Amino acid sequence: MREASIVLSYVQVAPLFEARQKGLDVAETSPDLGLTRVMVTITAEGVVFPGGERVDWQNLEKIRKSEVNCFIVEDNMVRSIQVFSEYTNRVCSLMPTKGAPSMLIAGFVMHRIKDIDPMQDTLRKIASIKPVVGRVLDTATGLGYTAIEAAKTAEQVVTIELDPGAQEIARLNPWSQPLFDNPKIEQIIGDAYEVVQTFEDESFARIIHDPPTFSLAGELYSGAFYRQLYRVLKRGGRLFHYIGDPSSKASGGVTRGALRRLQEAGFTRVVRKPEAFGVVAYK
Repeated sequence: MREASIVLSYVQVAPLFEARQKGLDVAETSPDLGLTRVMVTITAEGVVFPGGERVDWQNLEKIRKSEVNCFIVEDNMVRSIQVFSEYTNRVCSLMPTKGAPSMLIAGFVMHRIKDIDPMQDTLRKIASIKPVVGRVLDTATGLGYTAIEAAKTAEQVVTIELDPGAQEIARLNPWSQPLFDNPKIEQIIGDAYEVVQTFEDESFARIIHDPPTFSLAGELYSGAFYRQLYRVLKRGGRLFHYIGDPSSKASGGVTRGALRRLQEAGFTRVVRKPEAFGVVAYK
């Protein structure tokens, strides 16, 4: 287990300002984006966490003003959890929500956050291919929520991440810690389009294909890639493919194309799962 750092967003610092305004000496907040709760001491200079870490009001104000960034506390200073990836030439950052955080890549949010939080979003994807058993392939790690959830019932989860920058963000995200601690999860850094070609035929019982938006990763929506997914899926296996809001014009077109190419790749049945913003394909 790694030593936990304090990670905060505007959600966690709001009660600190409320306590200060009321003249209170202590306040309750979360040091890990909502996973646990602690009592902190309110002083004229700032707040003191149970482990002795201090954050002054100027830095807390910086956090309060940002609704799209999470911050890690280091040496009593705060740093935005953000990485510029030299591999993809894209900026990755950890984005707060009222629940589990999401990730921003090149301005695109990697989870559904409207009327749902990223963890609820993940649970809907997993539920679409239950029971999640055997060996599972997760084609796009991101913050690792899918891999973490799948590993609760699967024998093994193999998860692929294109961008080392995204993995660095996940390492700093308290909600992603099981990704690095669970021995059932195998992480691979590489291009899913190429990595999947190296797997043996029928080597996975379930596949969760949750790629970035079509404009960022069009090859992961291609017939050639779907044929590879079909090849590595066991007979009787299931593939969940996240596509996007079925009621939106853009996703509607992508969905129709994906349905056709999945069937052409050999999947016998492809079922829309609007509650999970995707489709399930059966082999």
